[in-house]
Amino acid sequence: MGYSEMPCAPALRADLLAGLLGAVLVLPQGIAFATLAGLPPQYGLYSAVVPCIVAALAGSSRHVVSGPTNANSLALFAMLAPLAAVGSPAYVELVLAVTVLVGLLQFATGALRLGAIANFISPTALLGFTTGAALLIVVHALKDALELTLPPGASAGVVLQAAVSQAPQPGALLVALATLASAAGLRRWRPGSPFMLAALAVGTLLAWALQHWAPPAWQLRLLGPLPPALPPLHVPGVSLEQLPHLLAIAAALTVVALAQSIAIAKAVAARAGQRIDANREFLGQGLSNIAGGFFSCYVSCGSLNRSMPNLEAGARSPLAAVFSALLVVPMVALTAPVLAWIPFAAIAGLLVLVGWTLLDLPRWHRLAAASRQELAVALITLAATLTLRLELAVLIGSALSLGLYLHRTSRPALRTMGLGGPRGDLHRPFVVLDHTAHAQPECPQLKLLRMEGSVYFGATAHVSDRLQALRDATGPQKHLLVMAKSMNFVDVAGSELWRQELRARRAFGGDLYFHRPRPRVLDPWRRDGFLDELGADHVFADKRSAIRTICARLDPALCARCTKRVFQECSDPLIVAQPPAQASSFLHPI
Repeated sequence: MGYSEMPCAPALRADLLAGLLGAVLVLPQGIAFATLAGLPPQYGLYSAVVPCIVAALAGSSRHVVSGPTNANSLALFAMLAPLAAVGSPAYVELVLAVTVLVGLLQFATGALRLGAIANFISPTALLGFTTGAALLIVVHALKDALELTLPPGASAGVVLQAAVSQAPQPGALLVALATLASAAGLRRWRPGSPFMLAALAVGTLLAWALQHWAPPAWQLRLLGPLPPALPPLHVPGVSLEQLPHLLAIAAALTVVALAQSIAIAKAVAARAGQRIDANREFLGQGLSNIAGGFFSCYVSCGSLNRSMPNLEAGARSPLAAVFSALLVVPMVALTAPVLAWIPFAAIAGLLVLVGWTLLDLPRWHRLAAASRQELAVALITLAATLTLRLELAVLIGSALSLGLYLHRTSRPALRTMGLGGPRGDLHRPFVVLDHTAHAQPECPQLKLLRMEGSVYFGATAHVSDRLQALRDATGPQKHLLVMAKSMNFVDVAGSELWRQELRARRAFGGDLYFHRPRPRVLDPWRRDGFLDELGADHVFADKRSAIRTICARLDPALCARCTKRVFQECSDPLIVAQPPAQASSFLHPI
């Protein structure tokens, strides 16, 4: 579980209540998702038990609840329907075999420590994904809140179109609103209470009253009789000839499931203030599907429709998900007549509240004020979440964030530096000349340039153009001192750029120097020979020694005629006239 102490009694109570709500919520979802996957209804309930327990105990998230999902169900149906008659025993065997293969691939992903790919899901893309998922939860809840007539697996657009064109069922709308109002009121005025369960009870009682006393037009669609939920042990039976094809299908489903799981885990963790271990999440998901495949379960992953209600219901630890799974079996077996009265409209009312709580509008306002580019990434990810599959939306948002990062890093800043304050002050600071009104003029022979950012293959064109512009200027400064403390690293292309700059500077009688390059810069320079070509006496540990040494290497005739006297050394005729001094080695910067 990742805790040094056993959960205290209040935490256990909170987890138990959250688990009870999760068990109630998964009953209609599990049955519906199994139908989408082309399986008998009981397989949806099976998949809400074993994978949920294993993923909760083996993963790192305190609040993610795993089980059957809409995306996995539809993807599984689309890939396996051509191979066997949907719902047949042969089809079920293929589903279970693919589930085990998906688990093995997920486990291998975690075992190989490939969880770092989760770091490329940026907070900006995650905001767009979470908001889009929240809207999807609300839109799809409308189907049951209004009792719309829709085909299985209808898209959000179809649901919205039906909501506009079809008249709402008055009883369903009344129950959904009553459940929503009860949950929202209790959440606001009694935040520590099991407000979701209480609201579900209100909706169920209202539905019972309507069923007995309301006219036929107000009759509701109820959960009804439930199939057994105890998952049987079963070894999938497929031929060896089918395995290569099934492995290809499993690889595609692995991408779908892992993208959903890690995005949902990060979204939940962001709201709960928790850090997650992506590798452990992948291992947990893999183990859950391996075990699930042998217990008559089909592909599962983190479920947003269950994870967010679990968090909102006050879950404190993974035990909430364990309780949720364990309660499904006895609830179905012992309270089936009571559960049969739960209306789909009441569950829809709870999901609308969950979707509303996910809409982090203040964060959108902050993002809009901070960066238009990142706002565009979030909006595109939001649109992709609403119109495409969830895993594609995550990939699109991550790719856009990476593209934005590459665009920014491909244009590192090169700032002209100089001395600020009155001349004669020995403690004058170095300042950016473009941003300082009272800075001293530049030296006619020595250019001071601060390099901010990495010089890699994507940035060499920009840096090369800036350096070329300095050399092509009228009356260029032949010597260049690069303040390299903020140059993070160089690759082969970046090292070659500085080699070309060194040769160009020396070709017209100047030279190139560096102040405090980082070890990550010096090490590749040593390996490729650039440091030998540059000379260790061209690398300095501090600015004062750099300027003192370089001033002695300037053209003394130009110094004698210069009236700017930028540096303190300019007033010392001995410094100007003496031969070049040896600079201290900077092979190990301090």
